[in-house]
Amino acid sequence: MTHAGSSETWSRVKELLVSTLVGSLPSKPGKLLRRLLYRPILKTIGKGVNIDHDCKFLGAQRIHLGDETFISHNVSFATLPNNQIVLRPNVSLGDNVSLNSDGHDSKILLHEGVKLDRGVDLRAHGGCIEIGQNTYIGPYGCLAGPGCIRIGRDCMIASHTGIYANNHNFDDLTRPINVQGTTNQGIVIEDDCWLGTGVKVLDGVTIGKGCVIGAGAVVTKDMPPFSVAVGVPAKVISRRQHSKQDRVKVCRAEVVCSSSV
Repeated sequence: MTHAGSSETWSRVKELLVSTLVGSLPSKPGKLLRRLLYRPILKTIGKGVNIDHDCKFLGAQRIHLGDETFISHNVSFATLPNNQIVLRPNVSLGDNVSLNSDGHDSKILLHEGVKLDRGVDLRAHGGCIEIGQNTYIGPYGCLAGPGCIRIGRDCMIASHTGIYANNHNFDDLTRPINVQGTTNQGIVIEDDCWLGTGVKVLDGVTIGKGCVIGAGAVVTKDMPPFSVAVGVPAKVISRRQHSKQDRVKVCRAEVVCSSSV
């Protein structure tokens, strides 16, 4: 066995040992003991981190937990060599959330204040998933690579949303679709977007800043900033506009800026 293989095996033994000893302990003593015993096996763990009972860590030495991170019960983390999972301060993970940084050179990065509600499933599959500050993803949302998925700050993504940065090839009629491989271009959702319940976002799409996507819509093409879109496939039905009062404020600000140059 190589040195790297031996180190990986020993790290896994420590993960299983800590999980067996304190993983299921309830209430305050369990939380204190988990914080103490997970500290040596995680890559980094900040101040005030809360790890609830029955959480699972695979590849703990590649997982970073920022200050005041809250991890509810039965949350699952999994990373492979050369991959990372990074949680900035004040991230909150609800019950049964799953973060899987599998494949090669994968990364999951949750910025400060991100909240994933119960049952959210993130699977990088060899790509990257990055979620911006103060963004919320509702119950049972699913984000999957291997294309990179980048979500901006202050977004609201409702329950049962699917964001899939991959697409199956199917042109060859002589071979099953499941052996023809996939393409992946990636998905970008810019700042301050609201996606309603059950929205699906397909590979290659950019949703511009400030967009509102109605419940159940399937987004198959780019959405300009501040669009309101609904339907299957999603179509723009209106644009969010500044009020007259807001436009006056913007104009005044532009005049002040230009006069000071």
